Amino acid sequence: MIYFTPPECRRSTSSSANAEAPRAGHVISTGSFCHPASARASTSNTSPYPEPRQAARLLHSSQPAVSHQLAMLERETRTLLVRRERRGVILTPAGRAAVEDARRAVTAAAAAVRSARATGEAAGGTLRLACAQSLCVPLVAPIIRGWHERHPEVLITLRESAKMAELVGLLDSGEVDLVLAPAPVPDRMAATAITVAEEEIVLTAPTGHRLAEQPTMRVADLDGAPLVHFAPDNGLSAWLDRSLAEAGVRPEPVMRTSVTTAAPQLAAAGLGVAVSPISAVSPGFPGAVRSFSPRWFRQLVALRPAKSEPLTDRFVEDVRTRGVHVPEDIRIQLAAEDSRPRPSHR
Repeated sequence: MIYFTPPECRRSTSSSANAEAPRAGHVISTGSFCHPASARASTSNTSPYPEPRQAARLLHSSQPAVSHQLAMLERETRTLLVRRERRGVILTPAGRAAVEDARRAVTAAAAAVRSARATGEAAGGTLRLACAQSLCVPLVAPIIRGWHERHPEVLITLRESAKMAELVGLLDSGEVDLVLAPAPVPDRMAATAITVAEEEIVLTAPTGHRLAEQPTMRVADLDGAPLVHFAPDNGLSAWLDRSLAEAGVRPEPVMRTSVTTAAPQLAAAGLGVAVSPISAVSPGFPGAVRSFSPRWFRQLVALRPAKSEPLTDRFVEDVRTRGVHVPEDIRIQLAAEDSRPRPSHR
């Protein structure tokens, strides 16, 4: 490509030894017509452009190379781009049209460099997230809100799913940069999974339910209990079945829901009891929330490509620092339960 060098690109010609080199940051690269500093040059038909030898000096090239590139470009466009006169070089109408497009290209190239640099320094760019459905509000949303305040130049997108396979597929296909989900994860990703938080598994039930009124709530007490379960398309379904089977417990499912946060609400409405992550229990929950004895937790992990980026690293660190948000009224309910007197086992 030929470089068209507008008047602003010219340096004093009284002494070629004193010609000013392009300033740092004003990179002139092959395929550009002029560097960013010259993008405001006039295209008036009466304003001559420098001779090829002057353009060559500004571009740290040779005059034959510049002339050759210009000739090649004119052959490619099948039209004259410049008209040489005694007072200098003047752009033809086709040349002026080419310069306008070239200026836009130079501006876009400079913007691309700035965007890439900002993303590499975790100061800009786009961060594409995906998370388990139940983690969207209690884990991810507060951190995104903080990033909107502290890093407004970073665009964050969020996708959610109740299926681990779907979340992993988004990462494998390059559609997201980071996945936040509960363990366990596929074996092939276990080595790179980063534990970011622990989340308690709790029982939810209607207020006054016999299980909620027991001094101690054990997993074994769920045997035969009416259970608001999860539908097979929700990853919690298989996880809960496996966990209860390992404990030798067989509750009686009375209904199933695909929406994680719906299970506690249905239990509070009197349809049965539910076992869910505490993140599924929303503020102002109208039923009872109980911890198990011993307390039951699951790990939450971050999955990312083998070669992580600064943006994802910073977001993961913020998740680890903050953890899962538990609504105040739920914390109060669990704290009150902890203060109950326990039966003596003499």
